[in-house]
Amino acid sequence: MSTVQGAGVVVTGAGGGIGAALARRFAAEGARVVVNDLDEARIKPLAEEIGGSAVTGDASQIVDAARDALDGTVDIYCANAGLASPGDVFADEEVWAAAWDVNVMAHVRAARALLPDWLERGSGRFVSTASAAGLLTMIGAAPYSVSKHGAVAFAEWLSLTYRHRGIKVHAICPQGVRTDMLTAAGSAGELVLAPSAIEPEAVADALFDAMAEDRFLVLPHPEVAGFYRARTKDTDHWLGNMNHLQRKWEETGA
Repeated sequence: MSTVQGAGVVVTGAGGGIGAALARRFAAEGARVVVNDLDEARIKPLAEEIGGSAVTGDASQIVDAARDALDGTVDIYCANAGLASPGDVFADEEVWAAAWDVNVMAHVRAARALLPDWLERGSGRFVSTASAAGLLTMIGAAPYSVSKHGAVAFAEWLSLTYRHRGIKVHAICPQGVRTDMLTAAGSAGELVLAPSAIEPEAVADALFDAMAEDRFLVLPHPEVAGFYRARTKDTDHWLGNMNHLQRKWEETGA
């Protein structure tokens, strides 16, 4: 893609899964890639593999360091780091706070750091790895579902506010992906997500298709579009179906 060749790209949460797949795909398309994770041991081999740079630390605070690694310019920022955060309404306050901080506020802080430069030059691309849970919901994972709704909402706000000024935004909303996060989803993930789970590389393919089409929603599982329409058309019917899944999960000994 002409928009990727030579571009400076940052991928947070690149220690494995979707993040690593995104980093490899961007590098294969000719981008200069910075990979980020809290654990240097997880990203250093990847950076060496793709000829990129590794920047460790909190994903919400690495924009300046990434700029330095890219000789001053970040063209595409992939806000991919996330927390699975299972639990219900009674989950500890710390669990709720961590989910909100990583899944939403890290995106907000990155955008604050990126937008002044992007708006001045009239271009920039923000990629939010959200989830189908951010369009629909996920049983057994209240902090995750709520915070991923927040991630989608923030991406929507960025797009509607700045698209006429050259800022492009994409929200990636997959269902199950064969990563550590799917494992962390436990029995709920096994029931709802595992049967249709895809490889992380398929998510990267879906993003590149969406970028080529200048499309906001990235749906690696195309059926999510139908679920999303059904939720909007008849919310009570959709909630009834989801409650059926909830009861089925509880019957399995959740």
